[in-house]
Amino acid sequence: MILASTFQNIKIEATWMTYVMIAFYFLILLGIGYYAYKQSTSTLDEYMLGGRSLGPLVTALSAGAADMSGWMLMGLPGSVYSTGLSATWIAIGLTIGAWLNYILVAPRLRVYTELADNAITIPDFFEKRVSDHTRILKIVSGLIIVIFFTLYTQAGMVSGGVLFESAFGLNYHWGLILTAGIVILYTLFGGYLAVSLTDFFQGVIMLIALVIVPIVALLKLNGLDTFDTVVDLKPTNLDWFKGTTTVGIISLLAWGLGYFGQPHIIVRFMSIRSHKLLPAARRIGISWMAISLLGACMTGLIGIAFVHETGQKLDNPETIFVVMSQILFHPLIAGFFLAAILAAIMSTISSQLLVTSSSLTQDFYMLFRKTNLQDKSREKEFVLVGRLSVLLVALIAGAIAWTPNDTILNLVGNAWAGFGAAFGPLVLLSLFWKGLTKEGAITGMILGALTVIFWIVMKSPKDHADIFNWYEIIPGFLISLLATIIVSMMTKKPEQRVLDEFDEMERIVKS
Repeated sequence: MILASTFQNIKIEATWMTYVMIAFYFLILLGIGYYAYKQSTSTLDEYMLGGRSLGPLVTALSAGAADMSGWMLMGLPGSVYSTGLSATWIAIGLTIGAWLNYILVAPRLRVYTELADNAITIPDFFEKRVSDHTRILKIVSGLIIVIFFTLYTQAGMVSGGVLFESAFGLNYHWGLILTAGIVILYTLFGGYLAVSLTDFFQGVIMLIALVIVPIVALLKLNGLDTFDTVVDLKPTNLDWFKGTTTVGIISLLAWGLGYFGQPHIIVRFMSIRSHKLLPAARRIGISWMAISLLGACMTGLIGIAFVHETGQKLDNPETIFVVMSQILFHPLIAGFFLAAILAAIMSTISSQLLVTSSSLTQDFYMLFRKTNLQDKSREKEFVLVGRLSVLLVALIAGAIAWTPNDTILNLVGNAWAGFGAAFGPLVLLSLFWKGLTKEGAITGMILGALTVIFWIVMKSPKDHADIFNWYEIIPGFLISLLATIIVSMMTKKPEQRVLDEFDEMERIVKS
């Protein structure tokens, strides 16, 4: 109970010190944004893709930080805290999925997007890959990006509001505004380079936090005997299979399928200097991810015993990391760990804003203006529209997040499934199958997205059929994959230029 009384003291003493650390963190982010603004944001290619000039270290950590959002320090530990070890299947599925993404998607996408007339957005790549002159494929995929990323960005803003509310007692809405405001500033001005550099910085902070917090918690409690307490409190806490079902395990593992279709992650592969640097990026990225996810899961497990021993009342399980960091560490260090949560939240929001902005600019605005990226006389206009798009999407997402109505993990899960089902099969088939046609791509993408939306709606009623217990990415991915293949086989074969470009991509990748 000593730690419990210490917690009260820390909350009183920590206020100004913690705010100093958070303010210092914000200044670093804004400084990086200013640096990136001065470096290279004059053309749309530089603003949206960093001129394809990043190295493996920045690529790997920026991809990881963009991926792992606030759910890794809040949603995942909260889920493990509530459910036990059976909730960690999601970490296994994600690690396998990320590794396969580096192997299957990364090298081919890096090469192919440059061959395909330097496509800088996923919808632009899809259109050029199947030579769709109708523009329907680009419009549909752009709409999916705008819709699901607006919802995804909402999840990040909710995380920011919850963090400031639980850690500082700040009003949720002011926390949301502060989180969104800082992200908008450095994304708006610094573009892709700012997002990637801040993601790298934030990835390092997240790793340090997720390693130190569970280790120090173990030392402060009873060492490895802490896990005996975890079992005593609930026998299923350390059981991989109890407390869940076969459907539940498969659904958690299926999160790994989502990687193939996440635009804010796979765009990192497009920006690396050369596809030959991707093996190094893979080793760095997967190591970072495995250690971070392990730390997040251990935080949730150890948190079960920690809350019991300290006598704390945890109203929201997703704040377990916040509570542990405030109790265990000096206010300045606690502020650093709160910055780690902000790092996770902001890195993902900024990446999502930039991808959505690039889609609105290239896939809609340029279409409306009847121009393209090659029109160099309008470069400043395109960059301005990109920046205004960042602001627009952030404001809409903030408005939706103003009244949160679900857990962070569920909000992320819905958007993750939407992209995984709509884009995942299409990305894989576009990189590995010559027979893909525009009709097949459009059909599969639409059916994948609609299946996910239908599944989410049908899961809401309490008396739904058992089939809707499956995570929506599973039916969405399968239906999208089958529809794309079947319709492609029934429609006209791709033109020779497309086939030759595909062969050239394979030649370069294998060379």
